[in-house]
Amino acid sequence: MSSSRLGLRLAACLLNISEARRKNIVENIAKAALLEKNGQKHPEVSVLNIFSDRDYNRSVITIAASVDDLGNSVLAACLEAFQSINMELQEGVHPCLGAVDLIPIYPLSGVSVEECGAVARSLAESLLLRAPSCSLFLFGEADLPEKRTLVQRRKQLGWFTRRDFSALEPDLGAAPARRCGLTGAP
Repeated sequence: MSSSRLGLRLAACLLNISEARRKNIVENIAKAALLEKNGQKHPEVSVLNIFSDRDYNRSVITIAASVDDLGNSVLAACLEAFQSINMELQEGVHPCLGAVDLIPIYPLSGVSVEECGAVARSLAESLLLRAPSCSLFLFGEADLPEKRTLVQRRKQLGWFTRRDFSALEPDLGAAPARRCGLTGAP
């Protein structure tokens, strides 16, 4: 029986963080996604995979949950990442813009792409409240009404050339702080 027939509404976030060489930091960020506010494990959130590339110094943490719970789990992981990763010290061959580089959210079952965009926009607003030093750019379904692609945004931001973060203009938040950099939310 498919999960959509069971009424499950699932989405996933492929959280891209600018750290892979310090395994404990990557694991702490993943663990933050799994915990409720009271410190107990959230029963409906899973970390499906952690892929780390030491040369790139970048990890992708795949977090899956009900569409209603995903935003809070990803928020907790992002807050941990902003506390743990300092972009002033970050080195790696992958061109990155932020401690939390990307927050792509995808539908898994019973959820539309538009709903994922709404989760991403809500998450971006929560990040600004909880991590005032973060700055965000939007793409895809979160970037209304333009819906610019990640490729378009990368070109606009000069993603593949390391540059002064303060010269970048975010869609949300103040000019990017050197410690946190710029985060993309679709």
